[in-house]
This record gives sequence, structure tokens and C-alpha cells, in this order.
Amino acid sequence: MSAEESERSRLPFEPNKKRQKPTKAKSQPPAPSKESGGQTTKQPPYTKEEMAIPKVVSQRMIRRVAAFCGIPTALGISTLVASYLLNVYTDIRIAPIAVLLVNMGLFGLGVLGITYGVLSASWDENRVGNWLGLAEFGTNWGRMVDVWRETRQKKV
Repeated sequence: MSAEESERSRLPFEPNKKRQKPTKAKSQPPAPSKESGGQTTKQPPYTKEEMAIPKVVSQRMIRRVAAFCGIPTALGISTLVASYLLNVYTDIRIAPIAVLLVNMGLFGLGVLGITYGVLSASWDENRVGNWLGLAEFGTNWGRMVDVWRETRQKKV
């Protein structure tokens, strides 16, 4: 593990070790294996189980996305219906630009709610976290920024 990786906190479901990529032999093609019937198979860097988000964590993320995205989106749809009903059945007239701006704001909050729902969920299988998820958001945002920085440094 490099010094950069040890400085950032690992994800609870992150694989413990990184597999080394096999070195490519430039002079000779790889010999076909006998078990695969003459075809060579590449071993992926991680198995599906190592890369998968645990079911408990993914269910927690789904519940949070449903709440933080679903509520603003439902409010956005209901303001469209309410403004239509007010316009048709009462003498109250709402400017179309006001309806548009309110809907854009609520649908925008719904889009942001997707990101916040995923990042505010506790990524630790054994810890649920609180209902708003501010502490988890800070931790997970920090992890994400650290990975972005590491990736950018590796490209340079």
C-alpha cells in the first residue's frame, strides 16, 4: 500500500489489496491454456464480489435516494397540477414563469437529492448513521475527493 493510499481512509467494502496487472510479454504471444480449449482468458483485477457494494449499504442508499430525490420531484409534479387546477377552476392566475421557476428549482433539488442520497448513506455495513446523514456525507465526500486527487496525480 502506498503512502497516499494509507493517508486516506479505506472504504469499508474496498478490497484489502490491489492485484498487480500481469506484465505483457512483447516478444512471444501468450501460450493457450489447455483447460480453456485453446483460448486464453484474462483474469480481471477484482472479482465481482470484491467490487460489489454490500446489499445492506445499497439498500440504505436506495432508501435515501428515494427520500431526497422523490420528495422534491413529487412536489414539482404537484405544483404543476396545483397551478393548472388554480388556473382552470378559480380566478387565481399564476404567472407561467413563476410555475416554471418553481418547477425547475424542485426538479433541480431532486437531481441533487440523488447525489446527496448516495453520499449521505453510511458506507459501513455495521453502522446505520443518522436520518439526515450530514456526518456520513462529509466522510464520503472526503473519500471521493481523495480518490479524484489520486487519479489525477496518476495521470500526470
